[in-house]
Amino acid sequence: MQMLTGRCGDIAPQLFEDIGRYRHKVFVDMLKWELLIDEPGIERDQFDREDTLYVVARDDAGAVIGTARLLPTTRPYLLGEVFPELMAGAEPPRDPRVWELSRFAAVDFTKPTGQAMGQFSAYVAASLLAASLEAARAQGAERVITVSPLGIERLLRRGGYRSHRAGPPQLMGGHPIFACWIDTTDPACLAQLERDRVELSH
Repeated sequence: MQMLTGRCGDIAPQLFEDIGRYRHKVFVDMLKWELLIDEPGIERDQFDREDTLYVVARDDAGAVIGTARLLPTTRPYLLGEVFPELMAGAEPPRDPRVWELSRFAAVDFTKPTGQAMGQFSAYVAASLLAASLEAARAQGAERVITVSPLGIERLLRRGGYRSHRAGPPQLMGGHPIFACWIDTTDPACLAQLERDRVELSH
């Protein structure tokens, strides 16, 4: 498995298109989210900008098997602009030390039918989460706020990350999503990131 991190100008145009097609398969085709689609088969929104940071997992053949998106909260971002109600009355963060993680998915569509239909492929999801938090830390993030399906909460708990809900889940297209705080400076988080980094290097 290969993990790539970069902005749209840093990654190959074909990979950027592959990210959009993968997101469409996950969030529109599989999860049935009602999203505005401007280009058939490709899922992008107003938060896919030049400063958006992408983390992408690819298999050995180059197929996308996981994606995540990181946005600074000092500019418009998904939670602050579209889902502020997920904060349960609190103000969405606007802080250079807080980044948003959204459009997180780790579904391997290259597997036989039936194996890809869970929200997460466990190994890919754990590796993608670690790479995403590491990328956020590299941008100066001390905390990450998510807009994600509930599956990421189980992933965080299994990984030993310090996290807590910002508010109760809300239904989107019949599927619950929620906002969750992740402390990237917590010693347990740092230790987990180091373990994942070592594992990915082998």
